[in-house]
Amino acid sequence: MDINFVMKRAVAEIISREEMDKLLKSGRKLRLKEGLDPSSPDIHLGHMVGLRKLRQFQEMGHQVVLIVGDWTARIGDPSGASVTRPMLSAEQVKANAQTYMEQFFKIVDKEKTEVRWQSEWFDKFTLTDLVRLTSKFTVAQFLAREDFNKRFTAGKPIAITELLYPLLQAYDSVAIKSDIEFGGTDQKFNFLVGRELQSMMGQPSQQCFMTPLLVGTDGTMKMSKSLGNYIGVAEPPEQQFGKVMSIKDSLIADYFELLTDVPDEELAGIKQALADGTVNPMELKKQLARKIVIQLNDEIAANQAEEHFVKTVQKKEVPEEIEEYKLTADTPISRLLVDAGRVASRSEANRLIHQGAVSLNGKKVEDANEVIAMSAATNGSIIKVGKRGYFKII
Repeated sequence: MDINFVMKRAVAEIISREEMDKLLKSGRKLRLKEGLDPSSPDIHLGHMVGLRKLRQFQEMGHQVVLIVGDWTARIGDPSGASVTRPMLSAEQVKANAQTYMEQFFKIVDKEKTEVRWQSEWFDKFTLTDLVRLTSKFTVAQFLAREDFNKRFTAGKPIAITELLYPLLQAYDSVAIKSDIEFGGTDQKFNFLVGRELQSMMGQPSQQCFMTPLLVGTDGTMKMSKSLGNYIGVAEPPEQQFGKVMSIKDSLIADYFELLTDVPDEELAGIKQALADGTVNPMELKKQLARKIVIQLNDEIAANQAEEHFVKTVQKKEVPEEIEEYKLTADTPISRLLVDAGRVASRSEANRLIHQGAVSLNGKKVEDANEVIAMSAATNGSIIKVGKRGYFKII
């Protein structure tokens, strides 16, 4: 792996670049810290930007240390949000972490990854240890964090437990002797706290390697499951392909840059062709979609996904092979979409129906509470979700 490519492509900021260069030239096997937030079990392409960096560093011979945040998940981290995340039970954390890791290792080499749980060190913490940890920083320092500052200025509540989150994440760096911590630019404050705490405790300060935040399929906000503008790592290849095809033309070059290894010269050509209007954006999206699906699955899956897209979207044909869902009771269509595994929640189903993205036998569904009845007339009905998702009711 070309070190210049790794250090320039899909990099937002490195603290400190000079120190990082010295580390890389030391010849030492570096410990790369990545935190797993088990408040959600799913990974999307926004996470993939940073995970691809971890894989590249692994290929250069370095060690990824994946930390499962089973303690911080019980506290909640706003991470730029305006509300506190809910606390999770130990069972929820374990289940989410398992699903997360299955997706994580689609991108990162499992054989070159050390998995650690925060409870390994925090279960041994006493109240004295916690008080000593909190004494190393001031409230004023933490209120400098942008999301805390906004909420404080607006008079919105900030729980004391939330202020503990950056401290606990920082202590993780001490516990595993982190050399470099990886993540998006929204984690900068937490990374710097870890860097400072290591220095206070007599360790070399970790480097902070931050990647850009990927804009979601809406073309405006950062990719987020809660906003519904995400492309999931674990979604079926047909959905991954189709969602990539749905991105705004203005995002094509960014997605190539952040999610693929196309050479810089080719990337420059893509940007120029888009600017000049000498290329059909759809053809570039197909290339992009194939590259992403191949990374997460394989070439056969990419071929099938492209064929599915051409037939169901470009030619507007109903697929010959279509999944079936066995209806066992009269069910509102919003609940049916959840039960059939087409959406994660009824709120997402309601949103799609409101947007006119759900149809029954070719007719748009307008009422999320419309009941699909157990009857001979319903048997064999085809429901379409979005531009790509078909299933048959039996």
